[in-house]
Amino acid sequence: MAALKDDSNPVQSLKETAATPPKSAAEVQRQSVEAFKDIVYGSTAGVLGKFVEYPFDTVKVRLQSQSSVPGSGRLYGPLDAFAEAFRAPEGPARSLYRGISAPLLGAAIETSSLFFSYRIAQEAFVAASPALKAQKEADNGKIELPYSTLLACGAVSGAFTSLLLTPIELIKCKMQVPIPPSQFAHELGYNTTKPAGPLQLIRLVYRSQGLFGFWHGQLGTLIRETGGSAAWFGSYEGVKLLFRKYDKSVKKIDDVKVWQQMIGGAAAGMAYNFVFYPADTIKSRMQTEDTSATKTKTNFLTTGKDLWHQQGLKGFYRGCGITVFRAAPSSAIIFSIYEALKKYFG
Repeated sequence: MAALKDDSNPVQSLKETAATPPKSAAEVQRQSVEAFKDIVYGSTAGVLGKFVEYPFDTVKVRLQSQSSVPGSGRLYGPLDAFAEAFRAPEGPARSLYRGISAPLLGAAIETSSLFFSYRIAQEAFVAASPALKAQKEADNGKIELPYSTLLACGAVSGAFTSLLLTPIELIKCKMQVPIPPSQFAHELGYNTTKPAGPLQLIRLVYRSQGLFGFWHGQLGTLIRETGGSAAWFGSYEGVKLLFRKYDKSVKKIDDVKVWQQMIGGAAAGMAYNFVFYPADTIKSRMQTEDTSATKTKTNFLTTGKDLWHQQGLKGFYRGCGITVFRAAPSSAIIFSIYEALKKYFG
């Protein structure tokens, strides 16, 4: 009787229908706010971390790509590369921070994209699993996902971010290792006495290779970011789980202290840069080649084979030591700042 009465009551039916949109609107608003936080917090952390690591990144790219730049002097290691930067006519600061504008933008996009897509991937896994969904509802919206799921979310995050990152890294690498003179570059206003700026390089790439030329080296970025981001988030989450297990003062994963977050971030940075470093080396060599119209664009496998024949296994890890070294403080800064912003601003 009660059910029949409720179904036949048009006023109550209208109330129930009217009550549905606000819930949907509230969810959209929540997602928008969370996305905004990911962008702001991630961008801030990424930019600050980039300032710390950029000189080391410049040295890494020069070591990775030196044999592919005709007429360049031979560098025998990171110390030699730093010494050359200090001898540069433009001065060490300009030499080591050359082209930082694109990487700062890239750091803001990369870090915010990683944290944003990492959260979205987690929510997608929860929505697809009835058990996880029920657990989240029972715990007032809070849930600790299995470690394997967090690794998968990290991989998804990296794959998405690679699409945004490749064009930015292409310009960054070409600014860190100036392209050799060519007639095509002269036609675009490239001055051989002064390194080309980002706008000149964008014009050069577009005119010589078209729109898709900006994704030259995409496979290398995809491999590095997919596997590397799984290692990045996985190492950070793994270290936090270890502290929760062995530190009695850490009752919940959110109780991890700042210095513990920094240790986790440092481990994450080293894991990210070491595991898939060969893919990054191949990508850097591809992106620092001459992009003039007379040149044939290489692919990932061809560049990898050439590198193997020229330098062997050692060539794939050239500059790896300094990359892993600089990744520790940079990643520690990124995670600690991101977590601090989340804690104080929600």
